[in-house]
Amino acid sequence: MPQYTPPLRDMQFLMQEVLGLPARFAQLPAYADVDTGTMDAILEEAGKFAVEVVQPLNLSGDAEGCTRNPADSSVTTPKGFKEAYAKYVEGGWAALSCDSAYGGQGLPFVLNQCLYEMLNSANQAWAMYPGLSHGAYEALHVYGSDEQKKLYLPKLTSGEWTGTMCLTEPHCGTDLGLLRTKAEPQADGSYKITGNKIFISAGEHDMTDNIVHLVLARLPDAPKGSKGISLFLVPKFLVNADGSLGARNPISCSGLEHKMGIHGNATAQIAIDGAVGSLVGQPNKGLQAMFVMMNAARLGVANQSLGLMAVAYENALAYAKDRLQMRSLSGTKAKDLPADPIIVHPDVRRMLLTAKAYSEGGRAMMIATSALVDEELNHPDEAVRKAHAAQVALLTPILKAFLTDKGFEVTVLCQQVFGGHGYIHETGMEQLVRDARINMIYEGTNGIQALDLLGRKVLGDQGAALKALGKLVQGLVEEEGVNERMADFINPLAQLAGQMTGITTELGLKALQNPDEVGAAATDYLCVMGHLVMGYWWARMAQTALRALAEGDVADKTFYEGKLQTARFYFARLFPEAGLRVRTMRTGSKLLMNTDAALA
Repeated sequence: MPQYTPPLRDMQFLMQEVLGLPARFAQLPAYADVDTGTMDAILEEAGKFAVEVVQPLNLSGDAEGCTRNPADSSVTTPKGFKEAYAKYVEGGWAALSCDSAYGGQGLPFVLNQCLYEMLNSANQAWAMYPGLSHGAYEALHVYGSDEQKKLYLPKLTSGEWTGTMCLTEPHCGTDLGLLRTKAEPQADGSYKITGNKIFISAGEHDMTDNIVHLVLARLPDAPKGSKGISLFLVPKFLVNADGSLGARNPISCSGLEHKMGIHGNATAQIAIDGAVGSLVGQPNKGLQAMFVMMNAARLGVANQSLGLMAVAYENALAYAKDRLQMRSLSGTKAKDLPADPIIVHPDVRRMLLTAKAYSEGGRAMMIATSALVDEELNHPDEAVRKAHAAQVALLTPILKAFLTDKGFEVTVLCQQVFGGHGYIHETGMEQLVRDARINMIYEGTNGIQALDLLGRKVLGDQGAALKALGKLVQGLVEEEGVNERMADFINPLAQLAGQMTGITTELGLKALQNPDEVGAAATDYLCVMGHLVMGYWWARMAQTALRALAEGDVADKTFYEGKLQTARFYFARLFPEAGLRVRTMRTGSKLLMNTDAALA
């Protein structure tokens, strides 16, 4: 059975030493009382919950999966899932970062993200049940009517009810403009919703009394395409005015997907047969409201891969220190043993260091972006809120695609460290590989994220958000450019940052002549941007570690030295991928599109 130790020291390093969050929170009235002690206590208890309650169910939940009862379309989750969820609600974890007006604890979003990283490391399939609820909460918090907020937000906040997002249909995939689900207005102001949805994570289960479905559908007079989509709240059980449950709504699970991974989560086919729903937000502007949930989910999916990278690395490292095989090429290292531990072999260290670099670099990206979300929502200065909102919008597709791409790469490498033992279920490594693969696909495939980044977030605003990111990088370069101890980190970062303005301008000019140029370059462009952002945070972590070591008698010397060694490995062995991607993105669209004979 795989082991898991929450990365509390690394989270503290990032939040307190690199980002200085306690001082930043002091500038936010909502979080002025959130100090270091509060943060540490929450993270410690969250780690205990993940390890003691959720992680023991991961292997068994994967083996058992979910079961649908054909008689009533109900779904039973794996043994122990329901009881673990009850403990989650009892512990107040669902309410951690929710609005106190609806029973929430009102704590920073970044702490919620740290909680979810640990839950994803422990058991991604289980963590998806409460995770999606938070997205539904966010959408209703922003766009819900007063009545909807009153009836639904307290229950979503407490975790007594869960939520889903019902977007896609069998024929349309990501192209939501093609959806056919209908919404018929009723005399009492409600709507009758009819249609079929697929790939609905946590779409039906036995863990709560009610499920709040947020469903995209079309009104009778809706314009064609994505401009004619509205968002509706469709509960599993109707809710009475006093908050009690009423009649069963005709929205049900018509089947469960038989999946490659995340077996413990019910990925449901949903049949909606005249179910009663209420409009969320304005008619024909459903995507605007749903994007609140979708963007939250995209950061959530990035966090899923971050969690998987962390636990994969931990187990691969432990295995490499224990597994005996062959002797070191440079001479015997364990003379009292029949063979050396495989960690002495350079290629094993390459795999482990790759996993460590992407895992810890990804955590820095996630925590830094989550802190921006807190300031976007709570900073007293409107200009700061707008600037941070633009940065979060730019970073969201980068985190979703880059971290899930690297998450799959890391889990495969960590499985490789185990050799043949990584291929069997008991070690847990093959499950991590299977679970990681879905993260590159759902909540918008990574190709879609790349198009969103280059086409909308960069070229669409004439590079304004990209320039703001560039200024952040340039500030670090100017601060440390003459520091020889930082040269290994600053020089490659400065070189890539200097290239990005010219590359982006070049792609924009090409796209004016042929829009396919955006599609041809987008995936490479996102990877380059991923390395630019991760490189910036690895440089910041190296800067912090060097300063700590310079203070002399450092109690945690090994920790800081490990940061520097990993940073040097990242910049020497992984960061150069950005240069290769710059070359390939410049090959243009003709190389891809003039290939009818090759693809005949």
